[in-house]
Amino acid sequence: MTDNNRIECQLLSQEALLQAGCLDMRMAMTAAEKSMLAFRNDQILFPEKIVQIFNDQTQERINCLPATLLEEKICGVKWVSVFPTNPEKYGVQNLSAVVVLSEIEKGFPIAFMDGTLCSNMRVAAVGGIAAKHFARQDSKSIGFIGAGEQAKMHLIAMKTVVPGLEECRISAKHGHEEKQFIDEMAPLLPQMRFTASGTDAQRAMEGADILVTATSAQAPLLKAAWMKPGAFYSHIGGWEDEYEVAKQCDKIICDDWETVKHRTQTLSRMYKDGQLTDDDIHANLVEVVAGDKSGRESSDERIYFNAVGLAYVDVAIAYAAFQRAQEAGVGQKMDIQETMIFQHEKLADWIRI
Repeated sequence: MTDNNRIECQLLSQEALLQAGCLDMRMAMTAAEKSMLAFRNDQILFPEKIVQIFNDQTQERINCLPATLLEEKICGVKWVSVFPTNPEKYGVQNLSAVVVLSEIEKGFPIAFMDGTLCSNMRVAAVGGIAAKHFARQDSKSIGFIGAGEQAKMHLIAMKTVVPGLEECRISAKHGHEEKQFIDEMAPLLPQMRFTASGTDAQRAMEGADILVTATSAQAPLLKAAWMKPGAFYSHIGGWEDEYEVAKQCDKIICDDWETVKHRTQTLSRMYKDGQLTDDDIHANLVEVVAGDKSGRESSDERIYFNAVGLAYVDVAIAYAAFQRAQEAGVGQKMDIQETMIFQHEKLADWIRI
């Protein structure tokens, strides 16, 4: 028996990725920007995702999202579950994901890895790229509605691109969620002042230089009156703000407007209600990254960013993390097969007829 048909794969847990230094927002943003430009230049295959919804009311679902990075010769798929009721029903996270990466010369898998880290980083990295171009670089304060993993990742991303941030105000549905946010994030950002709002969204958001909504709620939580001139708003979830927030903004940017308009975000609702048109969208983010469209042009512009999520960016970040992990020598080698089925010497003992 030879090793000619052995197929090996790298198993990378979330802990292995963290140990390798993959919670690196600059790495994630670089991979995201590169993939956005590659997609624009037809260097990425990006089929439609497959969605399996198990509960229409709660939107509990598992999605299968494939993409291929042609230049890198890597095909990947993210298998992600979104169960919004998990925190209240079971006290566990609402999102989990795995990523499989394959090379496309022989077509063999090269990695089976945690995808929750990469998925959460992708959301924050794209928001960070937008903030790099549209947030005031002298911003000092950031306010959150929502205190989950996406909010925490967004804080890291925003602090990465706007290092002068000094104050973080946090509002959540429950006071213990605000406390947990601060308990976890304050040791990571010891120079930042943290304030729990006591579940008062207005107290967290009003007058903040950067505003972030990161909830699973379907309600207009953010009010237009709380967004001051010059503020940058990163909208993560579905329907989180009243229509007037977007209407008062000088620029609206999306990761991909054609995708956003057919979803359930606030901007999607406005479009379907005839209160927003294609002409109201300043740019897709890649147009700004490429230098074709302008970023912030004045200090008093209110700017709205909405990302729906593009899975080829997840695959690009996952591949960057895989390479980082390879360099760090972490993870475990896992045999997918030792040889072909009918070449196994003990097959006669194992077969059931």
